[in-house]
Amino acid sequence: MLKTIPVKKLITGMYLHKLCGSWVQHPFWRSAFLLKNPKDIKTIIDSGVAEVIIDTNKGLDVQLEVSPATQPDTPAKVAAASTDPAKPTANKQKNKLAEWRRAKAICESSKEAMTSMFQDVRMGKVVNVDAAQPLVDEISSSVSSSADTLITMARLKTCDNYTYMHSVAVCAMMIALARELGLSEKQISLAGVGGLMHDLGKAMMPLEILNNPGKLSELEFSVMKTHPAEGYKLLQANKTKQLEVLDIVLHHHEKFDGTGYPQGLKGEDISLLSRMAAVCDVYDAITSTRPYKEGWDPALSLKRMISWQGHFDPQILQAFVKIIGIYPIGALVRLETGRLAVVMEQTSGRLLAPLVKVFFATKPKGPIAIELVDLAAPRCKDRIVGLENAEQWGFKNLEDLWQPQ
Repeated sequence: MLKTIPVKKLITGMYLHKLCGSWVQHPFWRSAFLLKNPKDIKTIIDSGVAEVIIDTNKGLDVQLEVSPATQPDTPAKVAAASTDPAKPTANKQKNKLAEWRRAKAICESSKEAMTSMFQDVRMGKVVNVDAAQPLVDEISSSVSSSADTLITMARLKTCDNYTYMHSVAVCAMMIALARELGLSEKQISLAGVGGLMHDLGKAMMPLEILNNPGKLSELEFSVMKTHPAEGYKLLQANKTKQLEVLDIVLHHHEKFDGTGYPQGLKGEDISLLSRMAAVCDVYDAITSTRPYKEGWDPALSLKRMISWQGHFDPQILQAFVKIIGIYPIGALVRLETGRLAVVMEQTSGRLLAPLVKVFFATKPKGPIAIELVDLAAPRCKDRIVGLENAEQWGFKNLEDLWQPQ
């Protein structure tokens, strides 16, 4: 299990997975290793790094700090706790908050890594794809624990950091999708690396086009359409050996019906990983807010993607819906009782019955007491009857309702 801790809690016997901070600031030649020498801990502290990530499966965990006043639980206390109906819910919320904070930390470090990588490309420096593997492993570990948490967190990007966080979001979705499709661990890893690198060619685009706050002209779009080929040439020149990653970079804008670019490949002539990347790339793009448009509602985005005949491999799109959910986190839905709610969490095996937060009544129209409703609960009589458009209702900052506080 990966765990972020302050450097002052490091002890010998812990397995150092990663230093939190810029990926180029590492006082060791190894990216991960077992801490055996106290001098290594001093070196980490002296480097100015505030936090590190340890792997408790490969080394020691943080030592618990026990207060002198703390008494061991008596059997009566344990029994009382086990019968407390509020305990499971409280623990679940606590775990969810911990997952959210971990995802947030990963997104921050990933953004720094991608920003650094794009800057290196613009400066003509060599890009080492292998150096991104620890970052992909970290994202993969988070997706294993809670796929919807990291994917949702990565969706909360700003216009300024879109290019970098888009790559992180696609990486996370590629990993989750690869697992849903039952691919091997090697293919899952390659899918993640390809997702992280898929838009690297945008670093070669003129900044006035890349940062254009409006809709691109026909000429500007024709230039932007060269980014897959530019990214492919860039990684080829840097002697990237992973052919699957190169393929994703070059072909993530191909369409299943052959109308995509740069080569107009059709059907299974497009590799499996590139067909997956096409779905993940488009979903994150249309759900993200850009200077020239508001991001679409997640559930409405899936509905529209399904309606685009010929754009995606149908089987891959079906698997993608399973990992995102028919009603993704943050979707605004109308319940049969006439109330509006936002989706908080997916329910395992119940795509149509997520956990929702009710906050508004349609008749009479107005806000109501906020309530969590588990639509999958046996006694719950309510259900989702449709999707709603937040903009049409005048709702702003709905994320304040579904983000853990």
